[in-house]
Amino acid sequence: MKNSRARVRAPSRPSQDRTDTPVGGHALETSPEETAALRLWVILSRAHAAVANHAIADVARHGLTMAEFAILEVLYHRGPMLLGEVQRRILVSSGGITFLVDRLTTKGLVERRNCESDRRARYAALTPMGEAMVADIFPAHAATLTRVIGGLDMSDMADATRLLRTLGHFAADLAPAGGEDR
Repeated sequence: MKNSRARVRAPSRPSQDRTDTPVGGHALETSPEETAALRLWVILSRAHAAVANHAIADVARHGLTMAEFAILEVLYHRGPMLLGEVQRRILVSSGGITFLVDRLTTKGLVERRNCESDRRARYAALTPMGEAMVADIFPAHAATLTRVIGGLDMSDMADATRLLRTLGHFAADLAPAGGEDR
C-alpha cells in the first residue's frame, strides 16, 4: 500500500532533552501483547475515522446521515424488514430506530407497515421515492468507498475482511469490561 503523503514531525524540543517518560506523564509497562493490541486499536480507530469521513461526506450531499443511509441501504438490498431487525443490522438503539424511521418517513423515503401475524410488530419499507433515491445514489457511494479503500488490492481486502470478521466475532463473545452490558 502506497502512502501518498509523507508525515514528518519536528520534535517539540531538542532530542537531547527527550526521555522515555513524557513530560507530566507516566511510563507504563505493558506486555508485548498489550502493546500490540493497543497499537492495533489506535490504527483501527484512525483507519475507521478516515474512511468514515468520506462515507459521511458522500451521504451528506443527499441530505442524509450515515444512520439514515444505513436504513435505506438495508431496506433496498433486503426488502421490507421488521423494525427490530433493522435496528440490529445497523446497530442503533430501539429508540434510535424509531427516531430515524420517523425522520425518513417525514422525508417520504420510508413507510411503516403493520405485521399481519403480530399486531405489535411493524415493518419498515422503502417508498417508491426512497427506492429511486437509493438506486440513484448507491452506485456513486460504492464507487467513493472503492476509491477510498483503493490502496488495497483484492487479496489485501480479503485478508483484512477475514481478520476483522474474526476479531469482531471474538470480541462479541467476550463479556464487556466490568461484566456489565453497555
